[in-house]
Amino acid sequence: MHLSDRIGRRIKLQDVHILMTVAQAGSMGKAALQLNSSQPAVSRSIAELEQVLGVRLLDRHRRGIELTVYGRAFLECGAAAFDDLRRGVKNIEVLADPAAGEVRIGTNANLGGSVVSAIIDRQSRRHPRVVFRLLILDPKSLHRELIDRNVDLLISQKYDQLEDEQLEFETLYNASYAVAAGAQHPWARRRRFNLSDLADEPWVLPPPESPVGSIVTKAFRAAGTAYPRATVFVAEAAVRISLLSAGRFLTIVATSLLRFPIKRAEVKILPVELPVIRAPIGIVTLKGRTLGAVAKRFIESAREVTKPLARGNL
Repeated sequence: MHLSDRIGRRIKLQDVHILMTVAQAGSMGKAALQLNSSQPAVSRSIAELEQVLGVRLLDRHRRGIELTVYGRAFLECGAAAFDDLRRGVKNIEVLADPAAGEVRIGTNANLGGSVVSAIIDRQSRRHPRVVFRLLILDPKSLHRELIDRNVDLLISQKYDQLEDEQLEFETLYNASYAVAAGAQHPWARRRRFNLSDLADEPWVLPPPESPVGSIVTKAFRAAGTAYPRATVFVAEAAVRISLLSAGRFLTIVATSLLRFPIKRAEVKILPVELPVIRAPIGIVTLKGRTLGAVAKRFIESAREVTKPLARGNL
């Protein structure tokens, strides 16, 4: 009997689920407790899988168990199979009620509090029964969550981690940056000046080693001056924008953060030219992964919301 025949006739989803639980728990006993089963039943299930596949999936030792190379390979397809099943069930729910469902989005704090919030607001108004699960993490963690299929898609800047042959990146717009101040700041009333004129002002800036910090570094270098001695270093743009309201500080921030989800009247963009820096913002998905209807609608909304940014109208 061919392997494909054995898979179709003898591998049970329950056995795959048990193997996944054992791998996560680290022992047969712990897995049995989580599954509300007995250790012999768990052992028997794993043994049956190994017999069907003809390879050892687990190495047993005193401290517990460890996946073999075959076990790791099998669990990768098992995780994908369960993901496909979950998506299938959700798609059936959507077919029964096209206005309901769930979408899982990964992003960072800056985009989550601006563009992604605007996308969610638009889609939730059109489809009020849709549930949005928003995961805010650093780029490396977001990459892992997408690879592990814990999120449907990412809204992210194109970082090095996204140069992965498993991923697809669709550019929505290229982020533009500006010098911003509180509306009552003395420089907000001036019309002509250069970035170098602001070097000695109190700044609240991202750390130089951060992705946005590298953009700030390039801007000041192009203006012929070093990275300014900031009063406050903080990566989160929301904190930097909040400090502008005190009227003393300046910052450099993506213009989209001042326009989404609403325009910030308390903040003014200063008429300072910054070098054109390409910082693509877009949708990241797994290649070959079929997204559910709700996730596809979210992507459509993302394209609509960011059209003005793509055209450079904001």
